[in-house]
Amino acid sequence: MAKVLVLKSSILGDYSQSSALIGHLMSHWQQQGAQMTVRDLAADPVPVLDGEIATGMRGGDNLSPRQQQVLDLSDELIAELKSHDTLVIAAPMYNFSIPTQLKNWIDLIARAGVTFTYTETGPKGLLEGKRAVVVTTRGGMHKEGASDHIVPYLKTVLGFIGITEVEFVYAEALNMGPDATAQGLLEAKTALDSLTA
Repeated sequence: MAKVLVLKSSILGDYSQSSALIGHLMSHWQQQGAQMTVRDLAADPVPVLDGEIATGMRGGDNLSPRQQQVLDLSDELIAELKSHDTLVIAAPMYNFSIPTQLKNWIDLIARAGVTFTYTETGPKGLLEGKRAVVVTTRGGMHKEGASDHIVPYLKTVLGFIGITEVEFVYAEALNMGPDATAQGLLEAKTALDSLTA
């Protein structure tokens, strides 16, 4: 039975198209017996990385209460990620990139010596053997274009921690009129239906 960690990051709540598509995928995979864990990074946000937190992420004996709290949360998020086989990310495009809420999660799980390490030949990810599926929604048409900073960034950062099997599902043109919206969502759902847990 596949264990799937689902990350939602839209700030739009019930109006979120990325969350709706994630729900479609979850229903599809639950029928295949997948076990789902959902973390909504907008409804339950994690702290923004700052100097105090960055220093505390290195650990030590003299951490402030805030540093210890965030370090404990980082440990929890990493343990959660490690305990799942597949990571599903809802990544709506906000100003050509991922939501702040998702970036904050990444900043807390990308930790030297824990999810990646440096070697004589360069960095090495420590979370190998996992798979990621990214569902990305966009108001316009950005796939494979210079304006799409989501795909190269997520490929890079996930690969950096060892997750190199990354699939992207696109829902584009969602603000370009009713017909384009319907077509974009249909294409995304068709792509999601082709995925197995």
